[in-house]
Order: sequence, then structure tokens, then C-alpha cells
Amino acid sequence: MNIVCCIKQVPASSNVEIDPETGNLIRDGSNTKMNPYDLYGLETALRFKEETGGKITTITMGPPSATQVLEESLWMGCDHGVLLTDRKFAGADVVATAYTIASGIKKQGEFDLIICGKQTTDGDTAQVGPEIAENLGIPHIAYVDKIVEIKEKSVVVSISMDNTTEVWEIDYPCLLTVEKGIFTPRLPSYKRGRKITKEQITILTLKDFEDQDESHYGLKGSPTQVERMFPPQKNTDKEIWEDDNENLATKLFDKMQELKVI
Repeated sequence: MNIVCCIKQVPASSNVEIDPETGNLIRDGSNTKMNPYDLYGLETALRFKEETGGKITTITMGPPSATQVLEESLWMGCDHGVLLTDRKFAGADVVATAYTIASGIKKQGEFDLIICGKQTTDGDTAQVGPEIAENLGIPHIAYVDKIVEIKEKSVVVSISMDNTTEVWEIDYPCLLTVEKGIFTPRLPSYKRGRKITKEQITILTLKDFEDQDESHYGLKGSPTQVERMFPPQKNTDKEIWEDDNENLATKLFDKMQELKVI
């Protein structure tokens, strides 16, 4: 089975810098980590590989420093990593991001299964995975919390909805996005990491893609634009009131009206 697992490098804390010109996060590779949800996707892919054989290719879009998360995936047991990096990819929204990643997946040849984490901690849209599937013209199931059965030509999965739990069977090739906790992610293997070679990571830019139209990528290919982005202002001001219950209730009501809460 040929498995593709989509991963991403994200800020390791909420203390991030923002480019005042573009409104985009500054991704310089410092203080970054693998998107936590992607660890569950990687573990799911590794479980598939252990049961069915085959290989796992991890793919990410980002600056050159994003090779760090590809290397981590190889240490965990994946076989090959692909970095999509080009200044023309910068500033992409979910539409352009999904299109770029789908284009990178096409370059890898035939596949049976694509696995993504449910969402990323820097964007939180949970849209890229399903949009990749739509770009590739394959079926997909989101929010998978259990692999029920792996079959030769399909997989049976369980998904938790708001009020129900549903079980679905989906044919290969397909895409799954998996929930946190579907499996416990394994730790990277130092012994395996020592054997990794440079040939196990491929770097692709726009010139490597079949579609050379720059209007489909990055900021130019993004139908949604960030008008303004800024770090939240921290306010630690507080007031302490001491009075009887009736007067405190009146003061609280007046304060809520002043703050336009009610």
C-alpha cells in the first residue's frame, strides 16, 4: 500500500511574530514543532503500513526549515519526505494550500491512501484535508476516530458526530482526516534516524509542477485575504467590589452594559 501523510511545521507557542505588511505568520524555523494533530495521522499511517506493507511518503509545504518535520517523520518510521517550498507558495489560504499539496501528491505517482491530521494549530480550519481530496477527485472522510477494519480494497472507519457515532466503508484511493487520540503516537527512533540519507527527502518548487500558472498558488491563488492580523493585547486590569448582594448585582449589571456585553 502506498500511503501519503500530510504534515506541517507550526509555531511551538502562541508567542509568534506577524509580518505587518502581509499579515502572515513569520515562519523562520525557530521555536517550531510538528503540528500535534499530524502526529496522530503519522501513527495511523504507520499502523496501516505494519498491517498491509508498502511505504509512507510524508509531504509538507513551507520554508526550507520545514525539512525538520519531514526528518522527524522519517525517524518515526516513514520512508520518504517531500518538501514543497517556493516563495510563490507564500501567503496561501486553505484553497491555494490544498491545491499546492494536491499538485505535489500528483508528482509522487499512484497512491492508495492519504492521511491528514484533523486540523492545524495555527490555522484551525480543518478544511485543507477535504480540499486536497476534492482537487484529486477522490472520496474522503473527516474526523475519523477509529479504524474498524482494513480490507484489501477498502477501509472501514468510525467517526464521531455531534450526536451520533457512524461507521462507514470507503474504497481506495481515498483520504482520511483523523482525530486526536485515534492512536498514541510513537516516539522517533534514534537508531532509525542514524540511517536516514539525504536522498530520502525531495524538494519541489513551482517549476516541478505540471500547472505553471502562478495565479493558482500562494497569495495570488487565494480567494480569501487577511485584512489585518495582530497579536492580542493582554489586559490584566481588575476591579474588586465589596458590598451587599443587591448592590453588587446592580454594579455588575451596569458594568456589563458599559462593556456592551448586554
